[in-house]
Amino acid sequence: MTSPQASAAPGQARDGLPPIRTIGLSAPFAWLAGGFADLWRAPGPLLAYGLALALVSAGLCWGLYVSNLAFWVLILTFGFVFVAPMLAMGPYEAGRRLEAGEPVSLPAVLFVRPAFRQDVAYLGLALLLIYLFWGRIAQIVFGLSTYQMYDTVDAFVAFALRSAEGHNMLLAGTLVGGVIAFFTYALVVVAAPLLLNGSANVFVAVITSFRAVAANPGPMLLWAAILAVFILASAATGFLAFVIVFPWLGLASWRAYRALVAE
Repeated sequence: MTSPQASAAPGQARDGLPPIRTIGLSAPFAWLAGGFADLWRAPGPLLAYGLALALVSAGLCWGLYVSNLAFWVLILTFGFVFVAPMLAMGPYEAGRRLEAGEPVSLPAVLFVRPAFRQDVAYLGLALLLIYLFWGRIAQIVFGLSTYQMYDTVDAFVAFALRSAEGHNMLLAGTLVGGVIAFFTYALVVVAAPLLLNGSANVFVAVITSFRAVAANPGPMLLWAAILAVFILASAATGFLAFVIVFPWLGLASWRAYRALVAE
């Protein structure tokens, strides 16, 4: 399953690393279209997967909201970008099964055996550390923006949207968070689905992911923007849109991996 515009980049199958294909700027839209079609080939288990994730995410946000921890709602929303690739192992497995002509069931996407490998745990730990680092940076940006503590959601929203200090906080947080998020994206965009292949270890997977982004900067920047827009737009619905959006993006990400990395 490769993009019709993809071609193998010469001289990159070295040191045991898989070769990387070069792709066209329209490839991300083909991945989205293919992922959407895949979603309706096995809607039951995939929508159930999305529903479970949507309910957990919405429940966390609701708990923080009623506890007047609005700042942490913001961190959870933007920080979800860092952990989403590991949560998408189920849709990756569904994409692999659909490609191989195998049946897709709810147990198959909830308990993905290769996801329990040690190398996957290492990648998950790296993402967790990056997420915690982002949370600390967000606290520093908030602390440098104001000397007050906002005990209610309304007070925090008013500060963030109606004051110059709040605008500076949002701008600085977006810039710093964007750099960290793109580094994380480059580290994991190919690595997470590649680890479903038992012959790849975490070092090969991460290096391959960086190489895929470096070989296709334009299309991969576009793909990063598409993922960010879909995830943040879903967050604006209280994560309820994840019922459809998350398995859709996971299936599209599997197609992205298959288009970028040659066998």
